[in-house]
Amino acid sequence: MDAKLVSLIAASAAFVGSHFLLSHPLRARLVAAVGPGGFQALYSLFAFAGLGWMVMAFVAIGPQGAVLWDGTSDAIWALASLLTLIASVLLLGSFMGNPALPAPNAAQHAARGVHGVFHVTRHPMMWAIALWGVAHILVRPDPRTGVLAGSFILLALLGSHFQDRKKQELMGGAWQVWQAQTSFWPRPLGLLSAGIVPWLGGLVLWLGATWAHVWLVYIPAGLWRWVG
Repeated sequence: MDAKLVSLIAASAAFVGSHFLLSHPLRARLVAAVGPGGFQALYSLFAFAGLGWMVMAFVAIGPQGAVLWDGTSDAIWALASLLTLIASVLLLGSFMGNPALPAPNAAQHAARGVHGVFHVTRHPMMWAIALWGVAHILVRPDPRTGVLAGSFILLALLGSHFQDRKKQELMGGAWQVWQAQTSFWPRPLGLLSAGIVPWLGGLVLWLGATWAHVWLVYIPAGLWRWVG
């Protein structure tokens, strides 16, 4: 195996592994030792260091290696573009009354009942990350993209599972009711009830991100692939 790919695998394992360790098994002990502020600083340090290592290892490999299928067709790019649009809607909507976010009024958000993008899934932010990963693998099914995007997919889906467990401990009955009303796996028809703000905001976010794509990585993406 190529040494550069091994470096990317190691960086991805470190990023995902440190995230889970700091988010769950070690969190309580570290907060007790260094305080909430110190823990957040430590968590951010590991996250940015791991992400930086991943990006540098990814760039070092370059766009090379065998691909599993032809990701350049318009059909695949259209599907990937749709997935990233949905991801943008979910991401934006995840900041609107999300009981999973660390906020003192999380129980109040849960008591509102199902609203917005939570008609789709109770983990819209995590699924936004996963859909982003799937979209990138679709258009570039090579080893380096599989490792990088696959790591984010794994982080998002396992992170959602562990988040359910953590919120169950923190919120008790309030989270049980919320969990019973919502779905872990996305319900596509729930997008029809996501609301106008997540859709408009997500569309703006998607247009901006895909427009910047050509300037950042020199590849037109989204609508700009056909319009630009």
